[in-house]
Amino acid sequence: MPKLKTNKSAKKRFKLTKKGKVRRNKAYSQHLLSGKSAKRKRNLRKPGLVEGAQARTVKRLLGKA
Repeated sequence: MPKLKTNKSAKKRFKLTKKGKVRRNKAYSQHLLSGKSAKRKRNLRKPGLVEGAQARTVKRLLGKA
């Protein structure tokens, strides 16, 4: 079985936590910020997690499957 190649675009967008969960940045935080409340913008800064089947897909893209 050959080694898996890391998908470079996925590597830039996702990181793995120590327990193996997939961490991601939240969307909607780059522009049109004047219409969003301070609370909403603050919560967008916090990382989110990738859930379920998508997490397995991302791990495979990162070469960690």
